[in-house]
Amino acid sequence: MKRIVIALLLLVATTAFGDVVKRGAAIAGDAKVISLADVLAKPDTFKDKTVVVEGVVSANCTEMGCWMQIAPAADAKQTMHVTFKDFAFFVPTTSKGMKARAEGVVSVETLSKEEADHMAGEGAKFQRNADGTVTQVSFVATGVELTK
Repeated sequence: MKRIVIALLLLVATTAFGDVVKRGAAIAGDAKVISLADVLAKPDTFKDKTVVVEGVVSANCTEMGCWMQIAPAADAKQTMHVTFKDFAFFVPTTSKGMKARAEGVVSVETLSKEEADHMAGEGAKFQRNADGTVTQVSFVATGVELTK
């Protein structure tokens, strides 16, 4: 219980007073950024590769911060679903609208209708297939930096 309270206090302090919210492993300052638009257009080119992308948080889990969706720009329709390696960290539940920089691995996955329904209940927005499933570009991040 004491660990949870300390973690929450650190989260509030970082969010309230820091310019950059950092979660997970540090992202190398000299890492080459791959265009998120390119990743979304041709995800198979980057599949299973570690890349750094930048975008805007278009939605995030409003319950715990256990996932986010990022887009190349605030008004973009296509997004990438981001989760966090080994559930080792989460993002603030108020991340929507923040600029995101993330390092991780790209994949393409299909969510069942039930998984899609669950995520929609937490704020996710996506294009559904005819059967209610969702095929999406996914990203497992090892590190994330968010700025306002």
